[in-house]
Parts: sequence; C-alpha cells; structure tokens
Amino acid sequence: MNGKRKYGFSGIFLVVLMLLLLYYLFAGMRSSGDISYAQLRQLFQQEQVQSFVIRDTRITADLKDGTTATCDLYSFDLFYDDLNELVEQQSASGIITDYNYHADHSTNWLQLLLPYVLAILAFILLMNLMARNAGGGMDSKMARFGEARVQTPGEGDKKTTFRDVAGADEEKEELQEIVEFLRDPEKYLSLGAHIPKGVLLVGPPGTGKTLLARAVAGEAGVKFLSISGSDFVEMFVGVGASRVRDLFKEAAKVAPCIVFIDEIDTIGKSRDSGRFGGNDEREQTLNQLLAEMDGFDPTKGIILLAATNRPEVLDQALLRPGRFDRRIIIDRPNLAGRLATLQVHTRNIKLAEDVNLKKVALATAGCVGADLANLVNEAALRAVRKGRKLVIQEDLLAAFELVIAGTEKKGSVLTEFEKKLVAYHEVGHAMVAYKQKNTEPVQKITIVPHTQGALGYTLLMPEEDKTELRTRDELMAKIAVSMGGRAAEEVVMNTMTNGASQDIQEATGVARNMVAMFGMSDQFGMMALASRRSQYLDGGYGLDCAQDTAAAMDKAVKDILDKCYADAVNIILENREDMDKVVAYLLEKETITGAEMVAIIEGRDPSTVEDAYASTLAHENGFRPSQPEVIEPAARKVHMISEKIEAPENAPADGETNNEDKPSSDEAPSDGKPESKQENDTKSE
Repeated sequence: MNGKRKYGFSGIFLVVLMLLLLYYLFAGMRSSGDISYAQLRQLFQQEQVQSFVIRDTRITADLKDGTTATCDLYSFDLFYDDLNELVEQQSASGIITDYNYHADHSTNWLQLLLPYVLAILAFILLMNLMARNAGGGMDSKMARFGEARVQTPGEGDKKTTFRDVAGADEEKEELQEIVEFLRDPEKYLSLGAHIPKGVLLVGPPGTGKTLLARAVAGEAGVKFLSISGSDFVEMFVGVGASRVRDLFKEAAKVAPCIVFIDEIDTIGKSRDSGRFGGNDEREQTLNQLLAEMDGFDPTKGIILLAATNRPEVLDQALLRPGRFDRRIIIDRPNLAGRLATLQVHTRNIKLAEDVNLKKVALATAGCVGADLANLVNEAALRAVRKGRKLVIQEDLLAAFELVIAGTEKKGSVLTEFEKKLVAYHEVGHAMVAYKQKNTEPVQKITIVPHTQGALGYTLLMPEEDKTELRTRDELMAKIAVSMGGRAAEEVVMNTMTNGASQDIQEATGVARNMVAMFGMSDQFGMMALASRRSQYLDGGYGLDCAQDTAAAMDKAVKDILDKCYADAVNIILENREDMDKVVAYLLEKETITGAEMVAIIEGRDPSTVEDAYASTLAHENGFRPSQPEVIEPAARKVHMISEKIEAPENAPADGETNNEDKPSSDEAPSDGKPESKQENDTKSE
C-alpha cells in the first residue's frame, strides 16, 4: 500500500450505506404527528389553523380542535408564495390569531438534493462494476489479475532432495547434469557448453514427476517456482499471455532457479485448425510461452521443467531443440525401484521385525510410487485398527488386497445356488491358470464379497519381476484364464451369468491388442491396424484402417477368443473331479490359498499344508516369496440360506487308481518355468 489508503468497491459501498443511514436518521427525527404539505394546505383552506410558527423549514400549527400539526417544508419561498395571501386574509378576519415567521428561512438542501446525490452515486457504482468486469478496474486485485500464481516452498518447509526420490535412478542421473550446472555454471560455460533450456518429464500419473522437479531444486539449492498449466487459462483474452510474461519476469529476479509447469498439455496442445481458432486464449498463451523460451538467457541459471502424461498432444514447436531440449521418461519402477520406494515411505513407520519389504515389492508389480505410498499408509491405519503398536507383514499385504478388491462385505447374504456358482466361477479361473503353461501362480481364492463389486476373486501373483515384454503364448494363456470363470459356469452349472462381464472385457482387450497392435493374428500378420493414443493414461488406441478391415479385425479377435475359450472348457472338462473337491473345500472355508488348492488336487490334506503360500507351480519348491506365512481368515462367514454342499465321493472306475492317492499325468502341471507378468491379475466375479 506504501502508506496510502486505497478505496475500492467496499469503500464506495460503505459511503453509500452511510448516506442512506443519515437520510433515514434525518427523516426519523420528525415527530409521529407529521403531515404532508398537501394536508397542511388543506387545513389552511378549511380555516382549521388557529396559529402557527415557522422555524427554518418546519412549520408548527395549532389547530382549532386543540391538536398540533407539523410539516417539513422543502422551501420557505414556496410556502410564502403559495399561502401568504391566504394567511393575511384569515389573520385580518380573526381566523388566525397569531403567526410568526422565523428569521432564518433557509432551504433544506440536504433533504432536497439527497435523492439526486444517491442516484448519481448509484450510477458511478454501476459504471465501476462494469469496468471491473471488463478488466479495466484499478483495484489492487485487478492490478494483480495478470500476475502469475507462482507457488514457492516456505522458509520452514523441508527441502526435498534426491534422497527423497526412489525408484528413478536413471532419471536422477539425467537430471544430475542440471544440478551441477546450477551449482557451478562456469564449468560448462568455460567450454562453451549450454545447459538445456527446458526438460520435459513424461510418465504415468503417480510416478513422481513433481517430486523429482522439487528434488532438482533442493539438490542445487536454488528457488523452486511452481505453477499449473490451468493457472494460465482464464475467460479473459490476454490474461494467460500476461501471466507467462510475469512468470519469467519473477524467475529472472530470483535466478538461478527452477521453473516448474505442471500439466503443460493444458496450454501446450498442438495448434491445428481442429483444436484452436485464430484468437483462442490457449493459443495466445502458447505463443507467448514459445517467445519467452526463445528470449531468456539460460546462462543466468533459469531452467524450465514441465510435466505431462500426454506428450502426444503437445505442439511440435514446443518440443524442438532450443526449447524443451530433453525428454525424460519417468516410468513405473522395477523391483529394485519399488523396494527403494517402500523404504522411503516407511522411514517414519514403526515396522515389526517380521516385515520383509522385498516380499511386498514382489507382490506390487506394476504399482507406481503413489500406489506404494497409499499402501504403506493403509497398512499403518490397519495396524492401528487392530490395536497394534507396530506394522507387521500381514498389514502390508492385506493393504495391497484392500486396494485391488476393497473391503469385505461382512453382511452379505447369498443363496446356496449363488454361493456354489461363485465358487465354481473362481475355481475355474484358478484351475485354468494352474493347468496351463505361461501363467502366474494362484495366490488366493475367495468367495467373500468385496466392496468393489466382486462376489469373489482369484488372485494371481508374479514370482519374479518382469518387463512389459509378452510372448504370444503368454497372452493366449492370459485370455484363457479370463475365460475360465465363464467356462466353469457353462460346463458345471449349465448357465451363464453377468459376473463374467469384467473377465470378458479384459480378454477382449488383450485379443484386440494382439490383432491391431502386436501383429499376432494369422489373418493380418505384421500389419498395424491402430496407433496408440494415450500411452501413459488409459492406454487406448485409435483405428487406422478402413471399415471393411475393421470388420475383418473383429472376426480375427473373435477367432482368438473362441480358441482360448475352447481351451478353457477342455481344461474344466478334464479336471472336473478335482474342481469338485476344491469347490467343496472352498465352500467350507470361503477363502483358501493356492497351496491348499494344490494339496487337494494331489490328494493331500489341505489342513496339513505348512507353507500356506507355497508356489502352485510344480517345479517351484518352497515358500512363495511375495506372501506372508499365514492367511487371514474371512472377517465373517457368508450367510447360507440352505444347507452346505458336501464334497463328491471319489469312486474310481474299474482298473483305475484313486485320484486322491495319486494325481494323473494330465492333471500334473507342465514342466518348465513359466513367464510371469508385471501387473497383478485379479479375476473377479
């Protein structure tokens, strides 16, 4: 303010309110017997006035009936010109016995002019409001309307460094060069080298792009100016460009510094005729950003970092050398990265001695840093709910299942038929996964309903970390596992339900990718029929082929689905007896492990299984590395309306041995170590 007081809208409104208050206060000073001038004039004409006196602009008249009447006169001259002749006549005839004109007969200008003053003030106020809405106001808020809404860490905030960022070692190595330049620019300038003006951080949501940008500023010990792309976009033309100019002006004042623009795709979309018009505000903002990036001197230590998960929509002029010179992909962390991320997020968590973060990292393949942070927090909350002082291994893995399936519906009611149907559906998934190559081990089967819409689910967990590379056999096996639930419904229960809808969607999505993107169909071969649209978001694609080709592609997709479904049906038919045993045990326990399922198939007592999470693969002996040693039972039994289903009797045919004593050769799992995938698979009813 510089010592000067500024009056804006609130000041004008206060003045008007005070004037109105004075007006009504002045008007309220009149007595309750006041009459209008017209009534006073009528009293004089009816000869009812006996005497009167005028002081200033108020007349007080004594009437013949003994009462008194008062009236405010806007002007004494008006009264004198109107009634003075009548007053003299009545005074001469004795009707008016006494009257007195006061010496001061000034006009009540306040009462006379106040309505006009209020009207003028109201007009000025209206014009002021219109000027503000048009962007031409002089208020301090309007003066700051074009300023960039930059966020900077407070003095007391903890400084973020590379130590706080885990699972991005390669990305930190690429950014280390920028840190060194900000610390010692002369080392680079002496050789004539120039640091990149801009660095684009690209990756899926939750991978830590913003955290990494803050860590660069923290490592270099420079200011960190952060702003979102949406802060540039307003309804008023020119505001975005003004804020871009102000952003670089502020950066020049505090250089060296890091300028971080989050979600830059908001203002950096490609300038084609389909998206922008000639005067589009976002286009003007983008043009100003391009001009500022060409104009500022990188030797002053201003580095522009930007983050997006939609690089395919960015304008090419923004990505050319000299602007955003470098692109760094922040991808999902691998096993070592997830382990390091868990170690960072559990620094302030009290962990029990039995916690093995490597096992948790194996179980969370495909998760990003934000997922792991949420998992650790959910585990801590669960430990508090259970009344524990420390977080144990069971809390961490239960939190993982909570994220993928939700909490148990403790009061669910299923009929006997529904419960049996769900059990066969889930065991169908597990049996197809167990009997095939190139699948992942079965970790858990449950028929307890959960809050995310599943009446039950089969959880497949990888035993090793793996890249995104998938073979055709692995993808076909994945589709067959998805079809296992519907196959069991039709083979065993002779019906179909809508519970397989999610399975069908997943299987169809994999098959479409095989035909359109991966070149794995016999009909089209190595021909790309689609292109990726949102690689780091939903992973969707758009077709790049004719309508006739798209129709033929649908047929190729159906052929793949039909083949995989036939494989799933054959597995169910060949292992029907084993399925009945597993289903009977599942109906009794409601939640079983993969090791218990294998024990039942091999004719062993599942209650004697020592390692509940031992691998379901025949060649793997020992503990499942990604799971705890005990399984937490269901919170509450699913209510049965009728009697439970008993296990079918095993009556071997003549000349055959009992399958409970010795598994048949076609039931034994295949040899060879199967490949596992990165993302966890949850088959839900």
